[in-house]
Amino acid sequence: MNNPANNTAILQSKTVRTQLEQDTLVFEGALLIDTVEEVSTSLSQSSPDSFSSIDISALSQMDTAGAWFLVDQQNQAEGNGRSVEIVGAAPAQAQLIETVRQSMPPAEARTPARPSFADWLEEFGRRVMRGLRMTLELISFMGQVIATLGGIIRHPRRLRLTSVVHHCQEIGISAVPIVALMAFLIGVVLAFQGSAQLRQFGAEVFVVDLIAISILRELGILLTSIIVAGRSGSAFTAAIGSMKMREEIDAMRTLGLDPVTILVVPRVLALILMLPALGLIADISGLIGGGIMSWIELGVSPAVFQSRLVSNTDVWHFGVGMIKAPFFALIIGIIGCYQGLKVGGDAESLGRLTSASVVLSIFMVIVVDAMFSIFFAVVGV
Repeated sequence: MNNPANNTAILQSKTVRTQLEQDTLVFEGALLIDTVEEVSTSLSQSSPDSFSSIDISALSQMDTAGAWFLVDQQNQAEGNGRSVEIVGAAPAQAQLIETVRQSMPPAEARTPARPSFADWLEEFGRRVMRGLRMTLELISFMGQVIATLGGIIRHPRRLRLTSVVHHCQEIGISAVPIVALMAFLIGVVLAFQGSAQLRQFGAEVFVVDLIAISILRELGILLTSIIVAGRSGSAFTAAIGSMKMREEIDAMRTLGLDPVTILVVPRVLALILMLPALGLIADISGLIGGGIMSWIELGVSPAVFQSRLVSNTDVWHFGVGMIKAPFFALIIGIIGCYQGLKVGGDAESLGRLTSASVVLSIFMVIVVDAMFSIFFAVVGV
């Protein structure tokens, strides 16, 4: 049976008392997990910022929770711009405090100061240099791919025809439904919006010219390239990047195989072959959608639509769109494969570079399309 007097002594030994002597906070008793909350409450009610040192020479007991409390008091003081020193620690206590300090997570970073103009200018310069470096790397990679294609033309046996056919199916045949549906809806939208504007001037019949020139010259191949960039360009980056993560590309180089010949050239060739075909399908679907909506909205019969399309639309508009297709295909293939070969050994880089591949491909396709538009306008085509 326990002695009540002994229990009282045990309870009294697990108490802690704090007092402020000048600028030193003195702890007496036992700073344990049972008493830390009591000390924290008493300090918050007093003036916690009025001491510059903590004296624990009078502590009889201290556990890990007590050591954490002392280190936390130091960190809070440092966060407020003050320096608090722990004095009077026994060797065992000092070792425990140091162990707890090393095990604590790093303090949250302070809110950064508002960047100055010099900081902004420096960051802008770094971004420009990164962009220039990537541009040079892309040009170098494109030169390597073109040189490899030249070697394959001289030695056709190096071409992996099975891989080219496989990628043609993945890039072209599998993409026909989405490309045809997209172009059909674009033709419907153009006819509907164009008719609403042209009806005000009694020039509804000119909606045929609007649809034909817009789709054949610009929208058909441009929107097809954007879809292919998001669908196939990201697939190139993901596939090659996964092989890079699994070190399969390093294994190819060890075996004396060229990754550009095996992985890049078949994909680029398949894109160059299939993007014009997808552009043709998009043009036909867009014209069909525009013709149906013109019939419904304006009463322009299919026969009238066809005759005006043939008589008033120059075939060169279709040629302009098809001229752009190989260039768009080369851009999408080069960027997709380049980003895939840059993937590191973690999944984070794979996701980041796949997104970068899609964004950069679409951006470059639009830029090149704008350059073609300016060029054809200057030469009068």
